[in-house]
Amino acid sequence: QVQLVESGGGLVQPGGSLRLSCAASATSFSAYPMGWYRQAPGKQRELVARISSDITATYDDSVKFRFTISRDNTKKSVYLQMNSLKSEDTAVYYCNAALANLGPIWPWGQGTQVTVSS
Repeated sequence: QVQLVESGGGLVQPGGSLRLSCAASATSFSAYPMGWYRQAPGKQRELVARISSDITATYDDSVKFRFTISRDNTKKSVYLQMNSLKSEDTAVYYCNAALANLGPIWPWGQGTQVTVSS
């Protein structure tokens, strides 16, 4: 079964930057659209960025123009560059497939905690 390993989170001040990484063990990784999801305390998990197999990226309005999703199919990895971080970005961040009709389809990894605080 597919394993997802996220890394790169941490504590950062408002306005700072972080780069998250996710390694997936999926075969045919390049065929899957991938997404970064986040879950803040007391809230549901939400999709914040998605990158298709043809490298088309889409973003939730809350992160548009601040976050950039990318992928490296040779490394079966997906990345999230987060700039101009705000306190409301504080959450546990996860990666997973992001199929148009099914959404995430693999078991969740442990996630990586991002805390934005002064």
